[in-house]
Amino acid sequence: MADPRPAAIRLPLLALLFLFSGFAALVYQVVWQRSLFAIYGVNIESVTIIVTAFLLGLGLGSLVGGQISRDPDRPAVVLFGLLELSIGAFGLISLRLFAAVGALTAGGSPLLTFTMSFLLLLLPTGLMGATLPILVAHTVRQIQNVGRSVAILYFVNTLGSSIASFATAVFLLGRLGQQGTVALAASCNALAGTSALLAHWLGGRRG
Repeated sequence: MADPRPAAIRLPLLALLFLFSGFAALVYQVVWQRSLFAIYGVNIESVTIIVTAFLLGLGLGSLVGGQISRDPDRPAVVLFGLLELSIGAFGLISLRLFAAVGALTAGGSPLLTFTMSFLLLLLPTGLMGATLPILVAHTVRQIQNVGRSVAILYFVNTLGSSIASFATAVFLLGRLGQQGTVALAASCNALAGTSALLAHWLGGRRG
């Protein structure tokens, strides 16, 4: 029988990593919003694109992540780590990608502009949305309590987002600029992803 003690150690670690994940996600939302505003202007269309893409991406990602997490043979912590690394990789190139798409769609139809921007945001937000159900499934297997698992992870993720909302607007953008702020967010993803993979492999057990 496996020793249950490692599970108690792992939960605080996963909660900390998910705080970093939530921090990075909100940083991206603020920076990407400003980036797209600079390209397409501050108008109701730009706001609609960003908010709709974020909410739809998070929702679709959550659905897919929920389906994936139902299989207990899939290592949830490994999946979380790979998702975080993928989000960080996209984050590093995101501003250059937005600028390239902005140049490509300049003078184009509103439908083309909407579609390209929407699709760009849908990919990373989908990855973000998948992280919560995957970690919830892993935590439920540890502590056998769905309510507590969701509460802990949702709390720390929201806490990270709240910190990011304040820090990005008040400090980070002014001192680091958009690219530097995005690089910081990507570093948080890399830290969370790498730490999750190391925790899994060094623990010598499946998620």
